[in-house]
Amino acid sequence: MAHRPDTLAHAPLGRDSAYPELYDAGLLYPIPRAANRVPLGIEEGALPFAGEDEWHAFEVSWLNSRGKPIVAVARFRLSAASPNLIESKSWKLYLNSFNQTRFYSRQEVMETLANDLSVAAGAEVSVELFDVDASELSPQQLPGECLDDLDIAVSDYTPSSNHLSVGEEIVEETLYSHLLKSNCPVTGQPDWGSVLIRYKGPKIDREGLLRYLIGFRQHQDFHEHCVEHIFTDLMAQAKPTQLLVLARYVRRGGLDISPWRATPGLTPPTPLRLARQ
Repeated sequence: MAHRPDTLAHAPLGRDSAYPELYDAGLLYPIPRAANRVPLGIEEGALPFAGEDEWHAFEVSWLNSRGKPIVAVARFRLSAASPNLIESKSWKLYLNSFNQTRFYSRQEVMETLANDLSVAAGAEVSVELFDVDASELSPQQLPGECLDDLDIAVSDYTPSSNHLSVGEEIVEETLYSHLLKSNCPVTGQPDWGSVLIRYKGPKIDREGLLRYLIGFRQHQDFHEHCVEHIFTDLMAQAKPTQLLVLARYVRRGGLDISPWRATPGLTPPTPLRLARQ
């Protein structure tokens, strides 16, 4: 794997700073996706997948026109084709700048969020606001078969596609694991998650697949690029005719991130949250 570029060299992140008191769209820190895709062999403008990054924000609050606090949970979606992702700590600081800011309506809040995030991402970002006890936020389970009970020996904690192999049988199946872990490239803190793989093609050896997924345990990268890493390795090694890779990362700092990437034409997954999120 080629060395990843340092896209965070000048980022004002991972440093001690006071939380903003008033609304400030300038807190958002966009990071170009293209540079981190080059080591995966993905050329700009020629994505081998469709997909989205789905975010939930659980610490969203603002003041109404009379100064009364309002709280909500937000769901954001931005296309994998957007030029930029947005660094999560900057996103959190930006959301906290709403805390002491007055807005006249819920619609004004949504429009402000959508506009600022779309500018930072370089593409449209959709915004939904939910009441904190909304049924849409209830935890669900991943569909398919879990790999985590496989009794395997593991000694490799960096990603290696050498663990991936296939047989001759053609199958269509959905597999998942809760053993995904990677590390934040900004802070080095652990990012815990679950990953779902749905594919049609030569049957993937399950023990090798689980070893491969566990291999991200000491890997430093953004959630979005980890999912793209898994997608490109599976396409190269297993050569499925259809593939969906979806990760549901555990909430950190009031935000969870759930990227998915799929071969074009597949139906997008229905939004869901897991108990750990």
